[in-house]
Amino acid sequence: MAQQSNASGPPPVHGAPTQPPAKSETATPKLNNEMELGNMPGEPAQYDIMQMARIGDIAGMEKLFETGDYDATYSDDEGITPLHWAAINNQYAMCKFLIERGAPINKKGGESVATPLQWAAQRSHYYTVHLLLQHGADPLITDAQGYNTLHISTFNGNLLLIVLLLHQGIPVDVEDAYGHTGLMWSAYKGYPACVDVFLRWGASVHAKDEQGFTALHWALVKGSPGCIQKLIEYGADRFAKTTTGKTPSITARELNTAPAWHKALYECGYDEEGNAIVPSWPGASYLLKDRRGFTTKFFFLWPFVMVWITLVIIAGMPVYAGIPIGLLAAYTCHWVGTQVIAFAPPDMRQFEKTPWMTGIFAASLTLVGLNWLFTIFPNTAYSPNGTWLFNLLFAVFFGLTTFFYIRSMVDDPGFVPKLNGIAEQKAVIDELISQWKYDESHFCVTCMIRTPLRSKHCRRCQRCVAKHDHHCPWVYNCIGINNHRHFFVYLISLTFGVLTYDWLTYLYFSSVSPTASEECNILAPSLCRIINADAYSLLLAIWASLQLTWVTILLFVQFIQVSRAMTTYENMFGVNHRSATSTSLASAFTSTGAPLDPAHNPPPTTDSDSDVLGHHGHRHAHRHGGGFIKTWARLLGVDIFVEMARGRSAATAGVAHGPGKLRKNRNPFNRGCLTNCKDFWCDPAPVFGRRETGAALLGGRPVNYTEMYESPAVMEILGGGGGGAGAGGSSRRGGYERVAGDEV
Repeated sequence: MAQQSNASGPPPVHGAPTQPPAKSETATPKLNNEMELGNMPGEPAQYDIMQMARIGDIAGMEKLFETGDYDATYSDDEGITPLHWAAINNQYAMCKFLIERGAPINKKGGESVATPLQWAAQRSHYYTVHLLLQHGADPLITDAQGYNTLHISTFNGNLLLIVLLLHQGIPVDVEDAYGHTGLMWSAYKGYPACVDVFLRWGASVHAKDEQGFTALHWALVKGSPGCIQKLIEYGADRFAKTTTGKTPSITARELNTAPAWHKALYECGYDEEGNAIVPSWPGASYLLKDRRGFTTKFFFLWPFVMVWITLVIIAGMPVYAGIPIGLLAAYTCHWVGTQVIAFAPPDMRQFEKTPWMTGIFAASLTLVGLNWLFTIFPNTAYSPNGTWLFNLLFAVFFGLTTFFYIRSMVDDPGFVPKLNGIAEQKAVIDELISQWKYDESHFCVTCMIRTPLRSKHCRRCQRCVAKHDHHCPWVYNCIGINNHRHFFVYLISLTFGVLTYDWLTYLYFSSVSPTASEECNILAPSLCRIINADAYSLLLAIWASLQLTWVTILLFVQFIQVSRAMTTYENMFGVNHRSATSTSLASAFTSTGAPLDPAHNPPPTTDSDSDVLGHHGHRHAHRHGGGFIKTWARLLGVDIFVEMARGRSAATAGVAHGPGKLRKNRNPFNRGCLTNCKDFWCDPAPVFGRRETGAALLGGRPVNYTEMYESPAVMEILGGGGGGAGAGGSSRRGGYERVAGDEV
């Protein structure tokens, strides 16, 4: 459709199809996407009521109304009211003023014959949309092309707006004039996140439009693998036929999106024809019955076999044969793992996303413990030079390592409680909007909860974690407020345990190697005596010592971060302290800079503000992938070490370049090294038990990170000094009462 030519007419809705595919054109689904915003009116006269609505001139509007020539019910020849123009320009205060003066809330106007609500939704102005809904705007009213507000909102893929509308009670599968649902539009547009929201809300993957196309057919138009895969995961019919008999497979071939279709099928365990891939090896039936359970158990237990058999082969054969054959055995075990992982759930198709690393460490820990108990201890317990003390120390360190390793792996890391239902979610959304905080840094669209300060949504755990530190593949769990101290003690115990084990191994070989044979093929006689004495124990000690590579890095990083009151996530992406003068004002402005309320002045654009909005929400770029070296750098913690070094360099640069830089790197949670360490180590939570979810200390005062929504500075202002009342009480004084409960 061409741009609107009438200067006073409204802009037609963007992203809508002009008509459905003709009956004879249903071989491939086609949606027209030619709608564009029309031209705004030219420069108006001094008392142009529409211009005043556009720019939000309330004072001028009041004077105009006082003349008696105009009122809020005025409309032009096309039915456009001042409320239409105020809504599309996100003039929140003007909208409120006009509504209070009796503006018709559901009046249709313009070429698109749309309501002010639809005009606001077309530009994703969800604060204005919420205001109109609160005053009786009907989201189910359709425009000239048969689209209601939910359809219009889906065209731009704004998750927050879609979530807001779904909480108004709009049927999730409401159809437009041609039978298209919001899910179909999201799939056609290629918005995986929107597809996910609709599916989790209960949208039907089997619904068909007038031509028999399902959401899966429409996803193949854009060819987004994420949309296609998500629909298949939720049970979309892979063989559904349109009215002309076109299956998704045929549609993909005709639209040249077959690669995306085949990739999504493979990720979900199907071949290119859409049939389930059934493995032929033993135990396949158990795998197919419970893919996630089988995958989790297999990749935790299989490394026990791999580590043990590799060490046994290398230790039991001559060096020139043992090393290549042992490595071949390790590769074979890894190859078996690749065969199993091909049938794993889509979110477990990489080794680091399974308990593989956890199994390797657990196997190593178990083998070291057994070797000490049956080999090292019997030969060193009664030796002179106080070896009994080192055996006792090793037993203590081994026990502590095992205990805190298990606790770090199985404990709740601090999942933020979900709400009890849609009504409570809606109350939270309404409250955030009233505080100008309905944005990605304050609301998680996956968990449907208000996001506490310092929390982060973990894509692996699919939950928001309070004071999130990082997701650790070595324990197959997130490290958060609940298990962070357990994880730290685990690292410390492991470090001292390995060092003690190495010393005991040295004492053990000192006693057994003198009587061993010196004959071997390649090595010197002194090394031959050690290898011939007990090659397995030597290799196991070397393997255990290799664990110190990643443990030392992690331990160093954790010590520095605890002393600075920072988490790994904050160290990598910056600290989000959500100051009242930054995020609240930033939320009060549109993407084009138009103020919602003329009383607000534009907030300053700073690097710290961009860090807050970009790094704490869903829009920041996660650092994933990047090849073999980067993957192992991430697993071993090297990337965190590098980022920490960069962070210190940036802080030094801030000192050199004046106070502006210092403010950029300021951490509002830092209370000094000594206080930070006391907060971490001396909080009242039991060291060997479970803590109350989210409970911690900040500056020596109790806080709860599942209920903290303001920065410490704002808490002190609201709570008169912070402390326990500051954390839990800040939400009450701030007008928000947290509603805890079970999962939705």
